Amino acid sequence: MKKYWKSAAMALFTGMALCTTSCSDNTTPSGPEEGGQNVIDKDITENMTLKSGETYTLTGGVHVKPGVTLTIEPGVTLIAKYDEVVDYILVEQGAKINAQGTAENPIIMTSEKKEAGAWGGLHICGYAHTNNGSGLSEIGNAAYGGSNDNDNSGTLKYIRLEYTGYAFDEEHEANGVSFYGVGNGTTVEHLQAYKGSDDGFEFFGGSVNVKYMVATSCSDDSFDWTEGWNGKAQFVVAYQEAEGSLGYDCDCLMECDNNGNNNAATPVAHPVIANATLIGNGGTEQGVRLRAGTQVELYNALIAGKGKPLTVETNETENALKDGTSKLEYVALDGEVSSKQGIYTNTDFTAVASNLTNQVFQWKNNYVGTVSGGKDLSDDSFFTATDYKGAVKEGEDWTAGWTL
Repeated sequence: MKKYWKSAAMALFTGMALCTTSCSDNTTPSGPEEGGQNVIDKDITENMTLKSGETYTLTGGVHVKPGVTLTIEPGVTLIAKYDEVVDYILVEQGAKINAQGTAENPIIMTSEKKEAGAWGGLHICGYAHTNNGSGLSEIGNAAYGGSNDNDNSGTLKYIRLEYTGYAFDEEHEANGVSFYGVGNGTTVEHLQAYKGSDDGFEFFGGSVNVKYMVATSCSDDSFDWTEGWNGKAQFVVAYQEAEGSLGYDCDCLMECDNNGNNNAATPVAHPVIANATLIGNGGTEQGVRLRAGTQVELYNALIAGKGKPLTVETNETENALKDGTSKLEYVALDGEVSSKQGIYTNTDFTAVASNLTNQVFQWKNNYVGTVSGGKDLSDDSFFTATDYKGAVKEGEDWTAGWTL
């Protein structure tokens, strides 16, 4: 998402957001409607459970209020009603979501209209750090950020989010999941963002760790971070179908910022990411774009299908790569590194013996396949031991059954 906002635009959006969320009364969701479906159309002010196997209709912006837990059982289908109001779920600071599907019975969040941009997705606001001061969510106008990097906003497992990306205007669009200052006490595993019209997953600061993530054919960036995100990620897939079959192009596989207004803002974004398979749908766009002061440690990654598979920009970002603060190791590209400042170049990248350029990759089922040789990060208990580059090893397809 392009997010270097103007104050006037934010003021206008704040008024819009207040109308879409606060103009409804804060009562518990209504009960069954005719036809057996349940309607969720009001802020959730007491603990609520969506029952396994049931279908629910979401209408309007629904906030889970502080002190309240929204529980979603396996096999729930949540359908956003495509009408005159934007539909989304937002978990406020101090609230929790406990949404745990399974591979056999994933939780499906979708829309009546099966087109990208049909609804507003899932937003979670926590008390972990950002480097952007006091923040308000792009949709829902909810506060986020603080000093508790261990904050716990709940658990997300085996969830497929389809056709998100509702646009209020050019600057305010909804991702599949937006993580606003979310802490590492939150558990996030096995999520797919499918055919959204904005980013698949975006991190606004915070320290949340994620694992087994799939972004499929999202028209903006598959993964996006800013405002100092410093969590961990492993087993990450971004896949963009051919433009001819989608009807739209896609932007970056990863767009990676520290802070667009102040590249040196602290805490500096510094995620540690391992085992990524990132496949674009052609064009001249960047694959992984490291810029705006971000740092990163990226290991065991395969990047292909974009005119510029890996680009580095801004003095702070390139200097961090040059001096070893950031690390790119066991990374294979189907092209070469592009450097805007000329500080960290393709020569620096290939000086690391484990890195590869100008590779030709072979995939099964779009993105299944790995390349031998990888870094074992399992001294950190978050990371699973691997000895290969890529996210999905043949014979060990962890995306099977629950993703599209």
